[in-house]
Amino acid sequence: MSKTDVNRVVLAYSGGLDTSVILQWLKDQYECEVVTFTADLGQGEELEPARSKAVEMGVPDEHIYIDDLREEFVSDFVFPMFRANTIYEGEYLLGTSIARPLIAKRLVEIARETKADAISHGATGKGNDQVRFELGAYALEPGIKIIAPWREWDLLSREKLLAYAADRKIPIEMSRGSKSPFSMDANMLHISYEGGPLENPWTEPPAEMWRWSVSPEAAPNEATYIELTYAHGDIVAIDGKSMTPSEVLLHLNKVGGANGVGRLDIVENRYVGMKSRGAYETPGGTIMMRAHRAIESITLDREVAHLKDELMPRYATLVYNGYWWSPERLMLQTAIDHSQAHVNGDVRVKLYKGNVEITGRRSNDSLFDQNIATFEDDGGAYNQADAEGFIKLNALRLRTLATKRS
Repeated sequence: MSKTDVNRVVLAYSGGLDTSVILQWLKDQYECEVVTFTADLGQGEELEPARSKAVEMGVPDEHIYIDDLREEFVSDFVFPMFRANTIYEGEYLLGTSIARPLIAKRLVEIARETKADAISHGATGKGNDQVRFELGAYALEPGIKIIAPWREWDLLSREKLLAYAADRKIPIEMSRGSKSPFSMDANMLHISYEGGPLENPWTEPPAEMWRWSVSPEAAPNEATYIELTYAHGDIVAIDGKSMTPSEVLLHLNKVGGANGVGRLDIVENRYVGMKSRGAYETPGGTIMMRAHRAIESITLDREVAHLKDELMPRYATLVYNGYWWSPERLMLQTAIDHSQAHVNGDVRVKLYKGNVEITGRRSNDSLFDQNIATFEDDGGAYNQADAEGFIKLNALRLRTLATKRS
């Protein structure tokens, strides 16, 4: 890309060291205007400092975007993903992955609104996020230009970034002080921790690292019960109180964290080829996953449920690798959403010292027939003698094989 073709860039901007340096670097290297975009995804941080820092660096007010995307994030990204019971590599609830397509979408929208020539992000060349941001942007705007400074510059250490910032009088916090040794990313679904002592997969995460949850050992000695109401596969009320999607997740994060729910320590396979160790807190998502499977257990046909389970790993990989806007993910989502038409009812959940137990499920659309399932006299609802023919038919190939090869 010719630098002379870039007059204005939309930067995904947090106001931290990396993106503050990127803002100035774009001006220096591309001699362009910079539009900053800061997404509020419920990370729990004050975002207005990002505005003041951008102003200090010469960004005009009309080119500073701080958008509250919390409701859209949960309703249009988190909830659809949980309808699929999505888990990557058997454990990870994809809290970082699912936020990236929304950020990419908004970057493209702002680029259109401001007639920008390119977008830019602060993801490194080693991680998954560069892939997620850029695949999403290209899917939504095929001709978009993307500037990824970490793949272009030589500022590959914190010391070099600080030196660049000092030389150009970039307003940042120069002292590390009590700065966390971990690289953290938070949104309404989770908070992640990487780097620092976690780079050794044998090192136990320090107790003081966790932000959202108490340890299971320190959780209350009395269990907490909650009742979740589902409509078409989504939670619409908790303990009888109607809530929006973001209110649901906020409430479940609070009650789950208070009971030590949702901590995870894994080594995952990044799309770019390396293994990465990370720790995650996903209290609300952990509850949502268990409860959704519970309501599906009584409302989904067996073969539909099994087919969903077969498709889920592929769906999870698409989300993890950044293909949210791909035709195959959209196709799978259509099938998943169709399956949720009768996933309605209530699930009772017991939270106790890190555990999530399902203690009840009910639905007007339930396929569970107590008259058939009972161990007592079913009054002829199920003819047990029919099982003999069923078993013999299914055993036919096994009996033939054993006869021929004995």
